[in-house]
Amino acid sequence: MKTWTEMASIQPLVSKMLTNGFKQNRVSHAYLFYGPKGTGKRAMGSLLTKTLFCKKKTDIEPCQDCKDCHRIDSGNHPDVHWISPDGQTIKKEQILHLQKEFTYTGMESNQKVYIIDQADRMTTNASNRLLKFLEEPNKETTAILLTENSQSILQTIRSRCQMMAFKPLNTVALQNQLMDKGLTEANARLMVALTNNLSDAMELDKDEWFANARKIVVQLIEVLQSKPEESLLFIHNSWMHHFKDREQIQQGLDLLLLWFKDLIYHATGNEALIVFMYEQERMEKSALIWSRQHITNVLQSIMDAKKKIGQNVNPALVMEQLTLQIQR
Repeated sequence: MKTWTEMASIQPLVSKMLTNGFKQNRVSHAYLFYGPKGTGKRAMGSLLTKTLFCKKKTDIEPCQDCKDCHRIDSGNHPDVHWISPDGQTIKKEQILHLQKEFTYTGMESNQKVYIIDQADRMTTNASNRLLKFLEEPNKETTAILLTENSQSILQTIRSRCQMMAFKPLNTVALQNQLMDKGLTEANARLMVALTNNLSDAMELDKDEWFANARKIVVQLIEVLQSKPEESLLFIHNSWMHHFKDREQIQQGLDLLLLWFKDLIYHATGNEALIVFMYEQERMEKSALIWSRQHITNVLQSIMDAKKKIGQNVNPALVMEQLTLQIQR
């Protein structure tokens, strides 16, 4: 999404608040963009930044073609700093480096912007350093924090930011868009369950690794149903071989979560919500093996496993524990 008009079509309230701020010359020194993945937070941060720097904008609409706009797109603007997790977390040293950078005069103007992606993954020390930075705002410095989980950010940081809630996109409209682009209904439904972003969904649909990930999740269900005594062996020989890093394991757990959600939909007669549309036979078999209460417990166990993966717990151990919990 490159223009304010485009952004207004997917996030009307946030777009209106930001554009009104520009028109009234009331740009905040710090924003916190929060909401589900794929709702346009990063694109909005980039657009906001372009509007601040573009010298050829029309009203508040950046030109998208000048040197400033191109460098912001490529991540090479000297007065725009992006911070992302270094490994699993954003560390104190990254915030200290940012502060040091901001003691210098702007390379091309006095305007400076820093954007912190996945801000909820700041360590406690990093959060405290950022808080001190926010407590002494420079009127020509703008902070943009992006997160899917605003509650994990210090209340003292949140109180110093203008909060911007990004709403989930219209899933029906997105599913129809994907089907118009050639995806089957089953694939479109799965992609919409995993992301609210059209381009991400298209890339995921073409990803061979992801296609194999889906197969492995279904194979795990089959092993758990038919040969539970071999499930731990399957985890080590197949699951861990395919899901090699923490991000991939999170994707595998997301797929597993969708499967067990489907079992709840199947049990309650909400067939229209089922994502794994062509696995009805396995679902009926699952319903005979696992009670609704057990399925609910498994959903919580998968959420706990996702949390542990995010906390750097040994992935193999997490998957072993989860498999045993599903078997109970």
